[in-house]
Amino acid sequence: MYQPRTPGYSKHDAVQRWHLPDRVFFACGACHILAYAFMERYDAQNTQHYAPLWLKPASGFTGNHIVIAGTDWIFDYHGYRCRTSYMNHTFKRAQQRWPGWQAEIITLTPDILVSEEKSRQIAGLWLREPGQFLHDALPRARKFLDHFAPPPPR
Repeated sequence: MYQPRTPGYSKHDAVQRWHLPDRVFFACGACHILAYAFMERYDAQNTQHYAPLWLKPASGFTGNHIVIAGTDWIFDYHGYRCRTSYMNHTFKRAQQRWPGWQAEIITLTPDILVSEEKSRQIAGLWLREPGQFLHDALPRARKFLDHFAPPPPR
């Protein structure tokens, strides 16, 4: 639910969007690609120690975001944070920006994160596939993950 501060920014401008700094790119519009890359790297055996979570805003609100959740932590473009602190902070900030903001927390399967068709089968969700950005966003997400340590132990 990051709000870009780039003057004249439009999420519909593929060139402008692609040239955002990595952190901003994965904060606003490609968070699901980063989540998929995380699952690909750290949960390749599908051990289900981690899960993609969708913060689905209540009807009439904006502020979608997808993160990875461990038992007591969350991972997104910031890195790792305490799960409770992350949720408290996220809801507080969203409610400051959009009074009355609420969101449902929905667990997703990793395959949905990279499939427009599968994502559209879930009410309110519509995700771009990695190749639907100006360039394939998955290699960029994999490289961005290199900036972070592996997940904390369970």
